[in-house]
Amino acid sequence: MSSEQPGDATAWPDQIYDLLKEHGIRQVALVPDAGHARLIRRCLADNAMRVVPLTTEEEGIAMLFGAWLGGEKGVLLMQSSGVGNCINMLSVAIAHRTPCPMIVTMRGEFGEFNPFQVPMGQATPAVLEAMGTLVRRADRPEDVAPTVDATLRLAFNTYRPTATLIGQRVIGAKTFGK
Repeated sequence: MSSEQPGDATAWPDQIYDLLKEHGIRQVALVPDAGHARLIRRCLADNAMRVVPLTTEEEGIAMLFGAWLGGEKGVLLMQSSGVGNCINMLSVAIAHRTPCPMIVTMRGEFGEFNPFQVPMGQATPAVLEAMGTLVRRADRPEDVAPTVDATLRLAFNTYRPTATLIGQRVIGAKTFGK
């Protein structure tokens, strides 16, 4: 797998990791994703964080709910194609006023080669907002850290689901050799 990464896309995963530490995130739910690979490796190497690979993204909503009830903060890392799997479960976070920060790498946008990624990639912001999620977007590497910081603060200060969408221009368009 190769990718085209315009601009300086090297620092933002480490900046997100630093923010997770700063905000006291102890649990990280994720479905493995190449866009989050560097951040995932950093979290896995941290013995103070519990990283839980999921079989499907909606399990992450339940995990964050349980973490919060148990006195810990968590975050869900996923790709935009997994957002559709979370829709019904987001009602739990809304009904119970539970922080549910999500960091979503976008597909179906800039330079996408896979037509199956386009529908959910295009619908992701509207679908999340329709379910009461506060959505912010970062389309430049230098915007990722401040946007994630704002998303984490919003989640834990307002007790609701929030999401940072990291645009495909930041993560790079996958080509799979094309």
